[in-house]
Amino acid sequence: MKIAQMHWGFPPIIGGVETHLTILLPELIKRGHKVGLLTGYVEGEKARDTYKGANIYRTPLFDLNWLVKRGLEALEEEITKTYNDFFDEVKPDIIHVHNMHYFSKVHIKILEDMSSDKGIPLILTAHNVWDDILFLKLTREICWSHIISVSHYIKKELMGAGLDEKKITVIHHGIDTKIFHPEIKTVEILKKFPRLKGRRIVFHPARMGMAKGCDVSIKAINLVKERFPEALLVMAGNKNIIDWELSQEKDIAYFVELIKTFNLKDYVFIDFYTLKEMPELYCLAEVCIYPSTASEPFGLTMLESLSSKTPMIVTNMGGLPEVIIDDVNGYVIKVRDYETLAYRIQHLLAEPKARKRLGDTGRQTILNHHTKEIMTKNHLDVYDRVLSGG
Repeated sequence: MKIAQMHWGFPPIIGGVETHLTILLPELIKRGHKVGLLTGYVEGEKARDTYKGANIYRTPLFDLNWLVKRGLEALEEEITKTYNDFFDEVKPDIIHVHNMHYFSKVHIKILEDMSSDKGIPLILTAHNVWDDILFLKLTREICWSHIISVSHYIKKELMGAGLDEKKITVIHHGIDTKIFHPEIKTVEILKKFPRLKGRRIVFHPARMGMAKGCDVSIKAINLVKERFPEALLVMAGNKNIIDWELSQEKDIAYFVELIKTFNLKDYVFIDFYTLKEMPELYCLAEVCIYPSTASEPFGLTMLESLSSKTPMIVTNMGGLPEVIIDDVNGYVIKVRDYETLAYRIQHLLAEPKARKRLGDTGRQTILNHHTKEIMTKNHLDVYDRVLSGG
């Protein structure tokens, strides 16, 4: 099968969809399929490249950071040519797009027309939903052959927008359990970041932003340190992300001020971590936290943490409780409840048996339901069903 994948970003751009694609594309290649990805241009990267067997095609026309500054006017001719060149190379049986039910009407309308003219099915994976007219219009008006939803929460939101339940299949993300596992050595990460030595790590792996609950985490560690002065909140800084709403700088300025206000410079550590370093950080951490204050669609970091046998604390928002079951493989708390977050962190730092119980169950959850092999099979089932007219 020849599959044309399309998304606004791909590494070195960092984000959940980007990470998902680094897992899905090689798995499709392994099973004998030909895959091409059309994505945004990144300075310093080749316009044409390969990633573990998948052909990568980069264009400024998919760079959202550039598009938000330039505007979307008078791009139709260039977009059409880019699509034609891409399809001439890939010759797809399936067009599979990610989050193209938002951001730009012109991109998806041209693609819809070409999909129809060429008789190639158009599949959308909805990784997110939005509360505005553009989302409603593109979700409802585009003739999607089928929609993959990354969680039951997203599926419910799509149905609320008026889509037929039969056109939507939920496929949770899957990860490589050999990369994220509990026996990883942490020597290299400690060598690179000596401040982590001798500290009890509480890891907030999601990118920094108000929606990810970073301020809640900072307020919680201010309480945790009173009982555990060796505790250290480790946060993943932002670098090479898609910032469509241009809100990141303002959010980070607030977090820095919060750290100063509570005099937490010795209790909060922020840096940039590569994809290769993330598994080491999960293993170094005793607790992971994701106190999202927005309706998180799913969250790959949950799977990574559980696969590493590190318990995770999340809020009861969006798709997070579809994986984290309270007191089974982690804890689920109310939104913005930094006091309960602090209490749960303290409990896990104080009780190694509880950490082990939740960690063991978490790893089993991933092996049973969230491996990359399960996820890939579910995608291919959808492709086959769409191609056969089912």
